[in-house]
Amino acid sequence: MEVIIGLHNIRPRHRGCVLTIGNFDGVHYGHKMLLDHLTAKSRELGVPSMLLTFEPTPREFFRGDAVPARLTRFREKITLLEDTGLDRLLCLPFNERTANTPAEWVVDELLHRMLGIRYLVVGDDFRFGKGATGDYAMLKAAGDRLGFGVTHMGTLTFDHDRVSSTRIREVLAAGDFALAERLLGHAYFIMGRVVYGRQLGRQIGVPTANIPLHRYRAAVEGVYAVTVTGLERDYGGVANIGVRPTVQGKEPLLEVHLFDYQGNLYGKRLRVVFRHKIRDERVFPGLDALKAQIELDMAAARRFLVAQGYMADAHVERN
Repeated sequence: MEVIIGLHNIRPRHRGCVLTIGNFDGVHYGHKMLLDHLTAKSRELGVPSMLLTFEPTPREFFRGDAVPARLTRFREKITLLEDTGLDRLLCLPFNERTANTPAEWVVDELLHRMLGIRYLVVGDDFRFGKGATGDYAMLKAAGDRLGFGVTHMGTLTFDHDRVSSTRIREVLAAGDFALAERLLGHAYFIMGRVVYGRQLGRQIGVPTANIPLHRYRAAVEGVYAVTVTGLERDYGGVANIGVRPTVQGKEPLLEVHLFDYQGNLYGKRLRVVFRHKIRDERVFPGLDALKAQIELDMAAARRFLVAQGYMADAHVERN
């Protein structure tokens, strides 16, 4: 999959494609159904498939900290999209200039002149352009005028539930990872590179891999049984995600203790897959109380992972 960042990196060879536009947060089952349709149209017309998305998302730009937590950060989104067969990902910055771009410019200049789209598929509630004045009816009229096809995908349901990023966030908050996996089409995970931390875990005998979340909140908070990929084999572990109030933490952080691992994790990119919630994050009176609770959390995580077949003889089996 080719990743194109910014309008200035669009080249003449990028003209001629089938396109969809959206945040695609989580790249969930509904998104995959839409991308399957796009791929089929790509083959029919003999042109590449492309997804246009934005960083930050329009909702994040307009609502700031009030925006719901993401299911996937940009790197995670790329990883999931690579598995769908999508040919190209075009990511544009969403800023004041983008927010004030007229819908007519989006259609005539970006979609038609720069990308030369042959076909466009969008969600059933898609809006675009300054003041969200662009809609499906406008796109349909533009397609008739400029010679490209336009369609929209209806809402997908699963067990009478709408498959949406909002619904999946609710399911994750309730700790139902089995349902979340069915709605997503993959297990919920967070990935990132391990950085140096304050090494408090090492001081209390439980070394952790620290993965910063930067400015993003995660869709989950608390202590979890997890499996970890990205090393020579898969590992089981216990993870805490939150601000670590006992040690006066401020920024959201994912901390993972890998069972039976010996080695240096700094700089390695890990994928942490959430399997079961153990408890909420809470404040403890001191490090001794925190250490005692962590030992209980580790035992609970091991029991769950062994019982579910993720760990056997201290090894995590690959699915």
